[in-house]
Amino acid sequence: QLQASGGGLVQAGGSLTLSCAASGRTFSRGVMGWFRQAPGKEREFVAAITWDGRTSYVDSAKGRFTISRDNAKNTVHLQMNSLRPEDTAVYYCAAGVVSWVPSNPAGFSSWGQGTQVTVSS
Repeated sequence: QLQASGGGLVQAGGSLTLSCAASGRTFSRGVMGWFRQAPGKEREFVAAITWDGRTSYVDSAKGRFTISRDNAKNTVHLQMNSLRPEDTAVYYCAAGVVSWVPSNPAGFSSWGQGTQVTVSS
């Protein structure tokens, strides 16, 4: 239902934009977001956006990442600037039918397959 794209290899300080398209179900009144998981670490919340544009970011992403969405197209994007080696991870898009940002991953009912982001130093 969720298809993520846009990952890749970039040098530190560079930028990438991740995109995620939902199909088969609309989340136009729900929440969409991004998580990431680095090797040997737990999955971590990165950013989320509600249907009416309220956003939430992990502290390490504030000022560098911007999440946006297009409700008509059922898509969510994550613009990542000033990337750091510690941003290296598999990034997963997620979506839920609730109209707020859930406090834990269980609040997101649908998950994409993940896209690799590698930031070299």
